[in-house]
Amino acid sequence: MRDPRHPDPGDITLTRVLAALSDPIRLGLVRLLADGQERGWGELRAPVGKSTLSHHLKVLRDAGITRTRQEGTRCFVQLRRTDLDTRFPHLMAALLSVAAADGIGEDVTAAT
Repeated sequence: MRDPRHPDPGDITLTRVLAALSDPIRLGLVRLLADGQERGWGELRAPVGKSTLSHHLKVLRDAGITRTRQEGTRCFVQLRRTDLDTRFPHLMAALLSVAAADGIGEDVTAAT
């Protein structure tokens, strides 16, 4: 991955965010990243293949939900919570609350 493109905060649109979060795996990734920690892609565990997980992470990045950083051969991902909360106040809190209550994405975990 070479210098992944991240939308500027003002270019993040509600429709792209909601579309990206319409998938349970992607919502699970966001739930996992909501603790504010940056995680290496290799730490993420989801019930999908590596290429599918990579696709889900790209969708989240392209929508402006996450930020990806490359360090050597490793990639790290972090939720852009501040940008999202500034652009759409209370949206992430509401989505994360409902997803947790409904158990959406709970099969996405971090390696221990």
